[in-house]
Amino acid sequence: MSNKLKKTKDTLVETYTNFMSNEPFQMSASVSYYALFSFPALLIIIVNSIGFFYSKTEIKTKIINEISSVLGNDTAVLVENIFKNSYDLNQSKIALYVGIATLLYGATGLFIALQKALNKIFGAPENSNQTFIKLIKNRLFSLSLILIIGFLLLTSLILTSLISALSDWISSIFPSIIVVIFQVVNFIIPLVLIAILFALMFKILPDAIIKWKDVWLGAFVTSLLFSVGKFALGIYFGTTSPESTFGAAGSVILILLWVSYSSLILFLGAEFTKVYALKYGNGIINK
Repeated sequence: MSNKLKKTKDTLVETYTNFMSNEPFQMSASVSYYALFSFPALLIIIVNSIGFFYSKTEIKTKIINEISSVLGNDTAVLVENIFKNSYDLNQSKIALYVGIATLLYGATGLFIALQKALNKIFGAPENSNQTFIKLIKNRLFSLSLILIIGFLLLTSLILTSLISALSDWISSIFPSIIVVIFQVVNFIIPLVLIAILFALMFKILPDAIIKWKDVWLGAFVTSLLFSVGKFALGIYFGTTSPESTFGAAGSVILILLWVSYSSLILFLGAEFTKVYALKYGNGIINK
């Protein structure tokens, strides 16, 4: 066995060992619980924040279609109802401000839960006496990630729309191989954008300092696993209809399962990033 293969094997074995020792299913269950309450606020904030630059209708349609492709039509209808029942901008100022504050607090709760899980993975010490300033700082970090998600979604919408338009034009002029290349590019773009999001999570959320060059490899591995798993789950949910087992609560259960799966992928990627940084990178320093 060559030296590179041995290093890869050792890294993967250590990653899996650390992953299982940190009780990932318990952590993902905790994140899923917070996600259930954060999900509506998260969707509304993302749509309204990037609605300044792009059509809100198209943004909502994109989100609903993505959810429908993975979790089915029933869950997509649930998300559509969330958009319909979002707060009314014509209400009184006090009610509006309270509504916005509630949305912000609810949406950032998911990332606070993720931060605690990543701190455990990266070995950052747990601070039981968290100051008010630290709490506000964590919420602001979480809010910044929400806005970044919105920006990445906006970028994805613009680029995929542009590529689709160019593909239609190119298909009538150039050979089919060029169209295939454009389709490959259209697949790579979301992969890169998701990798950027994971990299920002690994870099910003935990109370640990990790060099960017150690973060990127783990982020791309995580993005690849996430994309493959998303495709596999879409096939599974589309053929087995697990929501029918739970009746009226089926859509909510599917969202919890999806978040739980996504969390497990995130945690596995974080473990890989940690092992790589400690064995071959610049290490990890607690803040």
